[in-house]
Amino acid sequence: MSQDLPSLPRRHLLAGGGAALAATSLAVWGRSAAAAETPVATAKPLPPYAGWKDATGLIVHSSTTVETRRHVFGTSIVTPAEQLYIRNNLPPPDAAILADRDAWVLTVEGVKAPRPLTLRELKGLGLETVAMVLQCSGNGRGYFPSKPSGTPWQVGAAGCVMWSGVPVRWVAEALGGVTEGMKFMTGTGGEVLPAGVDPKTVVVERSVPTAAMADALLAWEMNGAPIPLAHGGPLRLIVPGYTGVNNIKYVKRLAFTAQESDARIMSHGYRMSPPGGKGDPSQPSVQEMSVKSWINGPGTDGKPLKAGAVQVHGVAFGGLHPVAKVEVSLDGGKSWHMARFVGPDLGRYAWRQFVLATRLPVGEFTLASRATDTAGNVQPEVRLENAGGYNNSSWADHAVRVTVA
Repeated sequence: MSQDLPSLPRRHLLAGGGAALAATSLAVWGRSAAAAETPVATAKPLPPYAGWKDATGLIVHSSTTVETRRHVFGTSIVTPAEQLYIRNNLPPPDAAILADRDAWVLTVEGVKAPRPLTLRELKGLGLETVAMVLQCSGNGRGYFPSKPSGTPWQVGAAGCVMWSGVPVRWVAEALGGVTEGMKFMTGTGGEVLPAGVDPKTVVVERSVPTAAMADALLAWEMNGAPIPLAHGGPLRLIVPGYTGVNNIKYVKRLAFTAQESDARIMSHGYRMSPPGGKGDPSQPSVQEMSVKSWINGPGTDGKPLKAGAVQVHGVAFGGLHPVAKVEVSLDGGKSWHMARFVGPDLGRYAWRQFVLATRLPVGEFTLASRATDTAGNVQPEVRLENAGGYNNSSWADHAVRVTVA
């Protein structure tokens, strides 16, 4: 059960005042704020294809799922490659595909002049860079009381990344334009499929509305370097504003289609199924991201804070819409205070770092953040329950409890 410290006048809450209002825990909603992260000492080793990453800043769940620790996000906008999460639906291809990156072949269909294009040819069609939040559809799954199957991500299956490549719309234009009546843009991954099974049951192939082509890239560079194998190199389909599964790694086929893909990962996987149910094509597909934010510090490394002045900071993003504002609560959502954005605005698809300067006395505090996007969408308090544990943007779930000594 939570214990409240004495309430103080509002004038003492923020920077320039005395002590801040002490917090109650999220037990008010029947659940607790985020607990301490997995100790580094008990961490599993990184998989060989990601051995170059910073193991101290990551939580290895499996050979295909690696999470960024909350306190590691820091206060810069772009997430370094060595700290970026990994989520692969299949084991990555052999690293030999990177030996001659420019020889990678992409087949383009559903245009007036369909043809295969090498990465070398794609590089000649144009160049653009976009800053984008890459987030696994299941980020925040670990906060569902129902314990859905899948990796129990907290906040670390996300990052803000700079992608460089050729805009998909320019590729389509170079091939005569999209054929009339094509409603979807479908990407197919180049992972090696297991033998003896129907390819459609395992292939990573996803469809998004053709309108997403407006800002989509065929990217070969990430954060200023060739895309690593762990993140889809040599070529990745980037669809800004959409969840990670729709950003196809090792993309080998780009097709404009009249119907969604009939691959199982599209028709039945990543669907917003009711609790206890199974995915099917009648249910909403996990595609666009929604407005979301969380606190990254201070105190998220599990170490006690010293009483006094602190900078409460975190990240916020809006999916298809830019973030307009972020509010921060020091008392588990009882009261809210306007935060300030930090650093440059890298565009509608990037996240914004935010900060609230305040003072905290000795005690325990439940820090939460609530973002609003330019379309007026407000980050919800309560998660949308679903069988897969997808799209958790609940500010209450993502709140964090810190101790001030």
